[in-house]
Amino acid sequence: MRRLPLVLTTAALCGCLAAFGALSGGDPAAPPAGPVRRADTPAPGSGSLARLIATDQQRLRDAPADAPAWARLGAEYVEQARLTADSSYYPKAEEALHTALTLHPDENADALTALGALANARHRFAEARDLAGQAIASAPFHWQAYAVLADARTQLGDDLGATEAVQQLLDRRPGTASFTRAAYDLEQHGRTDDARNALQQALDGAFDPADKAFCHHQIAELDRNSGHPDQALTGYRAALRDDPGYTPALAGQARVEASLGDPAAAVRDYTTAVGRVPLPQYLLELGELQESLGHAAQAQEQYRLLAVEQQLAAANGVLDDLTLGQYLADHGDPAQAVSLLRAEWQRRQNVLVADALAWALHRQGNDEEALPLAEQAQHLGWQNAQLLYHRGEIERSLGRTGDAREHLTQALRIDPHFSPLLAPQARSALGGTL
Repeated sequence: MRRLPLVLTTAALCGCLAAFGALSGGDPAAPPAGPVRRADTPAPGSGSLARLIATDQQRLRDAPADAPAWARLGAEYVEQARLTADSSYYPKAEEALHTALTLHPDENADALTALGALANARHRFAEARDLAGQAIASAPFHWQAYAVLADARTQLGDDLGATEAVQQLLDRRPGTASFTRAAYDLEQHGRTDDARNALQQALDGAFDPADKAFCHHQIAELDRNSGHPDQALTGYRAALRDDPGYTPALAGQARVEASLGDPAAAVRDYTTAVGRVPLPQYLLELGELQESLGHAAQAQEQYRLLAVEQQLAAANGVLDDLTLGQYLADHGDPAQAVSLLRAEWQRRQNVLVADALAWALHRQGNDEEALPLAEQAQHLGWQNAQLLYHRGEIERSLGRTGDAREHLTQALRIDPHFSPLLAPQARSALGGTL
């Protein structure tokens, strides 16, 4: 099947930005599966989201039949959940958005798109894809729906479909939301330089401090994933100067502080990050850092909190067997991890799920089944150190020493500090000649 080429040459991007003109703002949405702001909603980090919610709540007390206000409120609840990692906003968002559709059932692209963003946030990606499709059918130029569609298709492992949706988004709304999604698509296909170019163009066209922070953070992530922690640290600090409350940049800063040999600063910044936004990813990373430092009790406390957050999310409609499976593969019962990740693989066959299931199977001792999945995880050409490490370890267990040496070496070349627990194991395996 022919892949749609993503039009992201420097000339094309500059042309898009010229068309974008002097419009301010943008729509920072962490790829993949990031929600999308309304065009009239100030950027997260401006401190105005709570005021917007309060304004729409008051509006609906005065005019309870205002369908657009219900749609706005639902979208704002989804965004608030993203910013705070408080999944209790999801049922509120669902109720508000269904009310909007009940009041205005025909061609309500705003409500359908917000329901799609909610489904993405809950990891119900097939549902998000279908809702975005309904929104596009009713309003073909509703650009926000293409962002939701791109996120959903990416998570479902629909490679060609995700690229097509990103291109449609670029064609309709060149800006932060489209360039950052394009960058993620390009990175997954091994086109790191093109991804960086897209992010730099997004940064050059950003006006709002929160949008600038988001772009600096994404560029720093590319630097970190390419084994350039010093450059990444500079980028994370730039993001925090733009928006001191941007927690993803603080967590990123903690990651590179650990890799640069400053674990005390890393623990401090991770602790601040999870205090603000207790994302399972941050809790797992802090736990593994503590474990690498020999702080068993502190590590177990982070893992306990991760389990609590997962339970709260599940109670509010989030279906996330991937994160729990990744945790259990290394820190719990690999057999349970395999069970969870098989279920996730049935729902969506993307590269991250392939990698996680492969690793859980390896940890369970089933390397013959694991290897094809580890190969599938890299079929797009993504230069990801952890994926390469997992594949190398599986190959080492199968006695394929040449392949194992190649992939472990490649993992450490891409990022010598990709994990405080696994990177030392890769060096040890290579040092012992496998």
